[in-house]
Amino acid sequence: MNEEEIEVPIYLITGFLESGKTSFLNFTLRQDYFQLEEPTLLINTEEGEETYDAKDLLKYHTLVENATEQEQFNVKLLRQYQRQHNPGRVILEYNPFWSVASLEAMRLPDGWGIVQKIVIVDASTFQVYMNNMKSLFVEMVRNADMVLFNRSSADLPLANFRRSVKVVSPGCSVEFAGENNEPVDIFEDDVPYDITQDPIVIDDIDYGIFYVDMRDNPERYDGKLVRFRARVLKSSRTDADIFMPARPAMTCCAEDVQYIGYICHSKNARRLTEGSWIELTARVKWEYVELAGEEEPVFYAKSIQASKAPEDEMVYFN
Repeated sequence: MNEEEIEVPIYLITGFLESGKTSFLNFTLRQDYFQLEEPTLLINTEEGEETYDAKDLLKYHTLVENATEQEQFNVKLLRQYQRQHNPGRVILEYNPFWSVASLEAMRLPDGWGIVQKIVIVDASTFQVYMNNMKSLFVEMVRNADMVLFNRSSADLPLANFRRSVKVVSPGCSVEFAGENNEPVDIFEDDVPYDITQDPIVIDDIDYGIFYVDMRDNPERYDGKLVRFRARVLKSSRTDADIFMPARPAMTCCAEDVQYIGYICHSKNARRLTEGSWIELTARVKWEYVELAGEEEPVFYAKSIQASKAPEDEMVYFN
């Protein structure tokens, strides 16, 4: 369903238990900028330590429904809520153990549709969850609009947390907040390679940082030469003058590997062998890419040299 066809927008809020979802919503629902004339329906699917004061939220035109039994959470229940409350919008605090992918595939009442997906993460426990539930995290953040890391502190590897999100959802906004909800700025002025070089040489181990930083900070790279090693992925069109120099990245587990890279223009693209390793020197430009549906880095090849595969082909973000 196109957003223009959605009559009742759903704002999906998910995250691990005790990540701060309820605190986030309790604050947001009371803000002036968030108010509507029509009622807001808040559907809560988890039982956490913090709860909602349904009586107080009525002051903000918000109605609360608790639906904590997975087998009862279906289109029939949502239609019942539609008849009872006729909401102007729905805020859904969703239990990720019910599978976000299942929710996205679930039939919804006519006119309902998800318009925004926000993931809340407790930065202080993130590494533990990633070690034990990485596949669940990947499912949550895939196609997310924003990931908010609560309880962030300078002693945590926040830049690595950010990359863990960006490799799965490159266009996702990643924000950090401290213990008192103050914004935490982790803008990375430094990268592990010299951006004043001509060309900028990217070591194999730094490819993941390079991939993320180019999208986030295009002004650093636009118009500059870069050199790195990658594998050739070719278009299905045999006459195409483009290919993608990419590296495999483990986004979840050994069974969930995807290639990450950006389109490269080259008059010699047709001569390249699919899957071969090359050393590419290319000019970076920031352009609209029809395949991606947005602006992103685009390479224009200056030289392409055959190369051997690195000792470890995989790109890691943790």
